[in-house]
Amino acid sequence: MKKTKLALIYDFDKTLSPKDMQEFHYIKSLGYDNPVDFWKECDKFSRENNCDGILSYMYLMTMKNKDLTRSQLIEEGKYIEFYKGVKTWFKRINDYGKKHNVDVEHYVISSGLSDIIKGTEIAKEFKKIYACSYAYDKNGKVLWPSRVVNYTMKTQYLFRINKGVLNETNDEDLNSSTPDTEKYIQLENMIYFGDGSTDVPSMKVVLQNGGITIAVFGDDSKRKNAEKLYSDKRASFVVKADYSKGSKIEKIVQGIIDTTELKNKLNEYK
Repeated sequence: MKKTKLALIYDFDKTLSPKDMQEFHYIKSLGYDNPVDFWKECDKFSRENNCDGILSYMYLMTMKNKDLTRSQLIEEGKYIEFYKGVKTWFKRINDYGKKHNVDVEHYVISSGLSDIIKGTEIAKEFKKIYACSYAYDKNGKVLWPSRVVNYTMKTQYLFRINKGVLNETNDEDLNSSTPDTEKYIQLENMIYFGDGSTDVPSMKVVLQNGGITIAVFGDDSKRKNAEKLYSDKRASFVVKADYSKGSKIEKIVQGIIDTTELKNKLNEYK
């Protein structure tokens, strides 16, 4: 029986990790006692300059540290903490997929910084990391934002995964017509994990094309955000961000893998 590819696609901050990646260490290194003060400055800059919020935080990160380098950002990844079970999640799900004739691939689509994510201990688990990035000079010092991933731009990367056009600079193949039978991973074979309003466009695209979306929350104070995604018909499931063995989220994904295997078997009779 032919194997089916299943894409598990994650937002990063507050989906795999309990807070924004800059809050673990970087903002503190700039002299802030409370990360909220940094984000307030970003919001103020956005309003005063009619600036995209993601570009605002990228700008202030470099203005507060004008010697910021790629190696420093990668180093920041070592400070990132994860929800329970995340570190062993990928192998468990991959192994379960193999037992059920399903090839599982993991992707990140985040408005955070790609180089910080690349510095984390789970970076190796992802086939591709799509996130904001900087261009650097020959010494690795930040020059300029090279890529911005805001909430609407996230959807572009769903179609890159769909077509297997993973190189961000390859727009020609991305926009060319591709028969559904030649798509790399069907949209109906995607599971999108998110935590809030910035994930709405991506969740909508996945759901409208037959895929599954999972809204996660870290603690009860964040539960309302996730439940709103469900009540607004953006999320298929609402679960606590516990990725440990036997957790609800694991059982859901295992059930999706089981269903995918069954579809494969039924398709053999067509």
